Parts: sequence; C-alpha cells; structure tokens
Amino acid sequence: MSLAASPIRYPDVASRSLMTRRGWWLVVLNFLIPGSPQVLAGSRRLGRFGLGATLVLWVLAVVTLVVWLLWPAVVLTVVSMSWTLWIVAALLAFYAVVWVILTLDTLRLVRIVKTAPSARGWIAGLTTLVLVVLSGSAAYGAYLATTASGFLNSVFIAGPTEPPVDGRYNILLLGGDSGPDREGMRPDSMSVISIDADTGQAVTIGLPRDLEYVPFPADSPLAAVYPEGYGAIDGCNVDVCLLNSIYTEVELKSPEMYPNAVDEGSEPGIEGMRDAAEGITGLEIQYYVLIDMQGFEQLINALGGVDINVETRIPIGGDEDNNNVDGWIEPGQQHLNGYHALWYGRARYGVAGGDYERMARQRVLQEAILTQFTPTNVLGKFQEVASAGADTVKTDIPQSMLGYFASLAMKTKELPMTHVELVPDNGVDPTDPDWEYIASLIDAALAPPATEEPAG
Repeated sequence: MSLAASPIRYPDVASRSLMTRRGWWLVVLNFLIPGSPQVLAGSRRLGRFGLGATLVLWVLAVVTLVVWLLWPAVVLTVVSMSWTLWIVAALLAFYAVVWVILTLDTLRLVRIVKTAPSARGWIAGLTTLVLVVLSGSAAYGAYLATTASGFLNSVFIAGPTEPPVDGRYNILLLGGDSGPDREGMRPDSMSVISIDADTGQAVTIGLPRDLEYVPFPADSPLAAVYPEGYGAIDGCNVDVCLLNSIYTEVELKSPEMYPNAVDEGSEPGIEGMRDAAEGITGLEIQYYVLIDMQGFEQLINALGGVDINVETRIPIGGDEDNNNVDGWIEPGQQHLNGYHALWYGRARYGVAGGDYERMARQRVLQEAILTQFTPTNVLGKFQEVASAGADTVKTDIPQSMLGYFASLAMKTKELPMTHVELVPDNGVDPTDPDWEYIASLIDAALAPPATEEPAG
C-alpha cells in the first residue's frame, strides 16, 4: 500500500471503526516509539526529531546497561558526581518536555471526536496514562537527580583521592552524640574499618572509648604534647584522659593544632581522633565517617527500619539499676524502627557487659545496615534518606571515590566481616594497654595465616 493511501495518514474520517483502530495504534506507538505517530500521521519534522531523541535514549540505556554489567564501578562513579547528576537531570527534564509535546500532539492526531463514542474515554485515559508514565517518570527522575546532587554536595567533599596503603583502605568510623546535655560532641562509638582494596574483605577494629594512654604517630601535634601517651605524664586538659576525650580536648581546647582541618572537610577534634586511631592500630587512615546519633533515628526510619536478632533484653533509658526505664527491646528477631535501633546501639546502663557489650551490639547493627540497605530500597526512599543523611553524616571521602567505594561495598556485603574488639574479653586491659599485643591482634586479622594444603 502506498503512503498516499495509508489509513494512518489519510484515514476515512467517516468510518468510526477505522478511526477508533487508528486512534489505538497511534497512542500505543507513542508509548512504544515516541515520534513514530508524527512520522506516520503528522509533522514528519517533529516526528524525526522525536524518533532521533528516542533512538539516542535507547542507545544511552543500552550502553549504560552494558557498562553496568561489565564495569559497575564506572556507572556508580558517574552517578555519584554532583555535576554529572545535573547533566542527567537536564537530560531527563528535556525528555519530559519532549514526551509532553509528542503525547499531546498524538492526541490531536487521533481526532478523538471521530472515534467511536464508547472508545473515546478509554483512548483519552490511555493517553493520559502514557503522559504520566513517560513525562512524569522523567520529571521525577530529574527531581531525584537534583536532590542527589544537593545531598552529595552537602555531605561529600570535592577533594583529592587517596591511594590504598598496603592494598587496604582504612576508614575511621565515629558515632557521636551531640545531645543538649553535652558540651560539644563526644564520640561514643569508635572503630576502624580496614577494607581490602581488591576483594572488599573488611576487618572492623573496635576501639573502646575508655582506652587510656593512647599513643600518637610521631608526626602528630599531639605526640609533642603527650610523648608517652595521652595523659600518661601530667594528665590532660579535660576531666578524664580517655580515648573519646581526645575529640573534646582538641575541638574545644586546642583546635589550633590542626589549622587546616575545616578547609579539608574535617574538624580539629576529628583529626585528633584520626591520629589516635593511627597510633593505636598502626594503620594509616585515609578517610573518616562521623555519624551523629541525633540524626541516626531519622535515617533508620527513612530506610524502613532494620532487622536485628536481639540476644539480650535491652532497656530504653534508665540508669545502672534500671530505674525509670521507658521500655524494653525484647530478645528475639526484631524489626527495629529508628528509635529502637538507636537505643539498641546506645544503651549501656542496666545491661550486662556495659560499654563492651554495647560495642558488640553496635557492630551487629553496622553489619545489619550494610547487608539490608540495598540501592533499591535507598532509591525508593531517596528524598527521606537524603534529608536524614545530610544532617547525620559528615565525612572527608571525596565524591570522586564514591563510585569505587560503592562497588567495593557490594563485594564487602557478600563476605563475612572479621571483628577485632580491643576489650578485656579479648585480652586487652583498657587501663594498661599492651600495644604490642594489640598490634599482634590486628596483624593476625588483616593477614591471617595461610592454611596448609592437604597432602597428596
């Protein structure tokens, strides 16, 4: 059939059945191949533009899929840079406008008044649905991209990347509580996560907050003040000379020790804690992550809660004798909302083991979050997550490393995590630490002895 005789471009408008079938075809084609209705029945110039835009989108989608399957870190890196997200947002906004124009023009080409009366509502409804699916999805995607860009700019810096040291990335993880009853913020949870840069195998080194006589690397400004360890000679400049007091002392008493900290995306107190963690573990720490527990509840709620196997009854609030307890987290498999997850990781009064048992629970919570929070459920509630995360997380990990670390985390969550807790149950006396023994524990965890091959 010649194009001139085509019922799509030159229909018999007197035939309601033909016009109805034609209307359905145009609406379906607009959904499957935007631009094709215009080429077949309307402005070919507009149609060619629409088809070209559709083809470009298909090519981008296929290339992205192939790169994701072969080199997922590349895709993760692209979508974790704020400037690339703005490009993605602009592209999606462009397609949202194009699809509005093409869909409305398609409805014009349908000539709905010429179709069967019984079909008009259905055709108009499907056209509206196509408009919402195509343009609405693109517009929402553009909104998410701009939100993500703002989140990345508020949390992550644009600084230089750091190479792995001895094949590992070492990250200081601090959980701080800046409650209204405190002067400044004291880290209540401290650990170093050492990750193999190739395999993703992770080792978590738990640092008790009451560790004493903490050593510092020779090049640390704190080493000049405390050459025999923190508070070992004449005490320190705060009430107690424990590990978590270092943050308070440096941040409030001597921030001039680290004059470049703020410009480099950190704080003097955090840099003091970094030096302390390096002195304790003997590891060079490239990055830190600080989680403010005041925003932790909101973040967990944004992600829909977390599943934990609770081994011991945990009080909410109260004191050492469990007076004035506001409630309990009962033993067993529990789905905890933000409020209960916060108390699961925070409670130390009225629980056997005190601080050390709390450290173990915090590791359980960290692993549960790593395992359960996938890109799918994060994206599903991204607006809430971004809002909570911007107020909760502070780090000096640069945006350019996010894709790499996201890819590495996908490997990490598939592997068992090793824990080294520097606590009495592991032979460490926090009041009189044996630093050589601590070094041997860490070395054994990072480089476990090779198993012998069976003979023959």
